[in-house]
Amino acid sequence: MDLGKVIGTVVATRKDPSLEGTRLLLVQPLDEKYKPISEPLVAVDTLHDAGVDEIVYIVTGGDAVSIIPGKRMPVDVAIVGLVDSLSLLDEVDTGSEMEN
Repeated sequence: MDLGKVIGTVVATRKDPSLEGTRLLLVQPLDEKYKPISEPLVAVDTLHDAGVDEIVYIVTGGDAVSIIPGKRMPVDVAIVGLVDSLSLLDEVDTGSEMEN
């Protein structure tokens, strides 16, 4: 899973029948410090409640194709969770560096 920020919506007048009733959102992939890391992606909102400016979990590639149980969709990116907060652990010195 990766982090992303919803930056807009996508309106499609025609789409695959399996996508009927789903929302398509524009998501900016982010690193762990919320900095953009690549071009925005179109993602299907499997939660039905992700909104603009929210931080979300996204899955890409094969993981996204069958994200809704019993329903296969032709998608490359899916929103699978909302991020309430993110806490990073400080790097721990494992003592693996040898002193000369």
